[in-house]
Amino acid sequence: HGVKRVRYSKEALEAKRQREQSKLKEYLALNDDILARKKNRDYSQEAFELSTRMLRINPEFITVWNYRRDMFLGEIFPKRYVSSSDVNDLLTEDLNLTTALLKQHPKVYSIWNHRRWCLEYVPDGPSEEDPHGWRTANWNKELFVVEKMLEGDSRNFHAWNYRRYILASMPVRRSEQSELVYTKRKIEANFSNFSAWHQRSKVLASLWEKNELDPVKSREAEFDLVKNAMYTDPGDQSVWIYHRWLIGEGNDAALLDREISSIQELLDEQPDSKWCMESIAYYKNILLQKHSAKLSEGEQREVAASCVKLFDELQLVDPERKQRYVELCKDPPIS
Repeated sequence: HGVKRVRYSKEALEAKRQREQSKLKEYLALNDDILARKKNRDYSQEAFELSTRMLRINPEFITVWNYRRDMFLGEIFPKRYVSSSDVNDLLTEDLNLTTALLKQHPKVYSIWNHRRWCLEYVPDGPSEEDPHGWRTANWNKELFVVEKMLEGDSRNFHAWNYRRYILASMPVRRSEQSELVYTKRKIEANFSNFSAWHQRSKVLASLWEKNELDPVKSREAEFDLVKNAMYTDPGDQSVWIYHRWLIGEGNDAALLDREISSIQELLDEQPDSKWCMESIAYYKNILLQKHSAKLSEGEQREVAASCVKLFDELQLVDPERKQRYVELCKDPPIS
């Protein structure tokens, strides 16, 4: 679209083909060489440099990453780099290598896994008086790196998973309250950031479990946050999933009634919102399942009938999932 097509001569195309064939031939020769060295347990400096060359070409080559780690543990750490300072420097070099690779390949599992491996082998030091100095420096740098990655792609779940690992493994832990601030900033920048919502749920659950945050007050604040997101983008799935997490198993009938009414107000403004319809039907279904004793028979029939009506409307609004809504109508207590 809008890009001028370039026509190449037969000679140019043939030259291009030959260059590609030459690169492929070199790659296959390098591949054969490395695999042969791995089989023969060649842990020489030359083999190590060849692994670096291969990983720069193909960072998804898991076998080469494993071979590289074998070289570290079998030869380099115990024989070539005898001092802790040398080991720390070498691991720092490998972390720098993976940083460069992540800029081009931010969602390759093998790169993220190797970073974790490097961190786990950071030695004590630099001194007996400061045994966690190197670890602290490395983990702080990792947090900076992963935040930069999330600035580039705020929904990169690899980076979010790695962030959770870093926060859980830091020699000096950061306050979980600070993570709430971070996730809120990410969410407010983009309400469709499912990974940020997920991270927030993990942090809140941890704080509630440790009695470090009032669950009643903080949950109400979350309902305000998610309501703002609903009204901003009612078609975003991540917002509704987080809302269901807040509701939980639906043991609070008053809360269910309140949220059903709140979502109904949004549905009145957005009559074609499938997430409003499905959420109301879902929560009303929970009312029938868990709180039917609080409803008269007439109220139960009315709630069930409204659920059926919503699922009928969903079949029209979202025809691609028509059969799903048909099946949901069959599940008890809706009939």
